[in-house]
Amino acid sequence: MGWGMPVRPPPPATPARVQALYELCKRTFPSPPSVVAAASSASPPPDHAIRAIYSLMDTITPADVGLRDGNPEEDGRGFGFFGSNLMRDSERVARWAQPITYLHVYECDAFSIGIFCLPTSAVIPLHDHPGMTVLSKLLYGSMHVKSYDWVEPAVLASSKSVRLCKLHKDDVLNAPCPTAILYPQSGGNIHCFTSVNSCAVLDVIAPPYSESAGRLCSYFHDYPFSSFSAGNAKSAHRPDSYAWLETINTPVNINMRPGMYTGPTVQEHLS
Repeated sequence: MGWGMPVRPPPPATPARVQALYELCKRTFPSPPSVVAAASSASPPPDHAIRAIYSLMDTITPADVGLRDGNPEEDGRGFGFFGSNLMRDSERVARWAQPITYLHVYECDAFSIGIFCLPTSAVIPLHDHPGMTVLSKLLYGSMHVKSYDWVEPAVLASSKSVRLCKLHKDDVLNAPCPTAILYPQSGGNIHCFTSVNSCAVLDVIAPPYSESAGRLCSYFHDYPFSSFSAGNAKSAHRPDSYAWLETINTPVNINMRPGMYTGPTVQEHLS
């Protein structure tokens, strides 16, 4: 060390990516001033703000959120909350009795951050995100995604029980892949997931579901376009790109449980 040279302090620690995601969401999705405003607001933030979150989520890895990559044998290494990999066969069976596990990272009135962990062949049924902007990052594994957006103005079949929608995506995603974005009226707001092999999805939802604010999840059954008459709808020349959706009761086969999030804890800013 040279004489008279000041000692520089160490550089500040780089914040965990999860904390950085929280900070960015906090700036991008302000809390609604009232329940009424929360229920009526469906306008997403500016594109540049969404792109910033998108870019950050693209850098997040399973290790950043306390998970390890899944593996084809599904021995538990994809799920940080299941403990030792040395499990008896009976324990493996019990582990999959409730296959879809949700890890709560953070939630407030403005947005939520969470992770869905799915074993092979698990399904999150067709559902919507009313008035919400959602960013989804496949952390590891593969999943089939099928998504729709409503045709506007609304087109109803003669039975009035189904409504016409346009197919947005019907594809298999393999990690690593770009973060997906859906908006209140576009991007595949109505979608379902089926895991091809064990996978995990990091979700940012803004604003989150809320019964008091009228943001409730609806579930749907989709029918081929040929199942009903669309009258003079312009979709008739591309029937494979359209389908009919019928609202249904909450599916009885949804099997979801909370898990223990083991990644970095979010340091919440109250101001």
